[in-house]
Amino acid sequence: MTVDGTSSLLGQSVHRQIRQMVLSGELTPGQALSVPALATKLGVSRSPVREAVQQLIYEGLAVSAPHAGAKVAAVDDDRIRDVLAVRAALDGLAAAAAATRLTDADLDKLGAIIAAQEANLDDSTDATRDAQLDIEFHTFIRDASGNSCVVDELARLEAQAHLYRGDLWCSARNRRVALREHRRIVEALESGHPESARAAAEAHVQGLLTRLARQ
Repeated sequence: MTVDGTSSLLGQSVHRQIRQMVLSGELTPGQALSVPALATKLGVSRSPVREAVQQLIYEGLAVSAPHAGAKVAAVDDDRIRDVLAVRAALDGLAAAAAATRLTDADLDKLGAIIAAQEANLDDSTDATRDAQLDIEFHTFIRDASGNSCVVDELARLEAQAHLYRGDLWCSARNRRVALREHRRIVEALESGHPESARAAAEAHVQGLLTRLARQ
């Protein structure tokens, strides 16, 4: 592999690790993203950390202030309502497009994610694990849409939604409801009917908004 290729893989790995630290709550909203400290923690140079922080700013997971560096973003109530309103529309668009593109192997993959979520219902709470499965589920569908603009924007919106209240996954009831809604999305995708898939995906995001309001 070329030096550039190795550097690219390192950058992706560093971004992935810091992003997970943010989404898991290890790095909390408002906490400074110190490039030297993160580089030391991860055992890498400052350059890939600096690039990762810039990517987090683009994703809406971090903010930058003049002369103050970057810090983990804080998503407030007004922002999350805006995020989910747009996400509902784009999730619906992604699901409608995916309904005509998914193969049997793709549907099997989604079924495996659903099975993993179901198997976890009776296990002890692990918000990071459950949030990651949720992200995997939605990422698979949006990638299957074939619309790069939708893919890019949904990646940012979904990350911000998880940043707002990752503790939703600490509730057994919320986990069961989300699983039920995921099943409905998969059933609609299996039908191959774009409008059914759109409706199921939009209903899921509306349900998420309702659960956030209850919290």
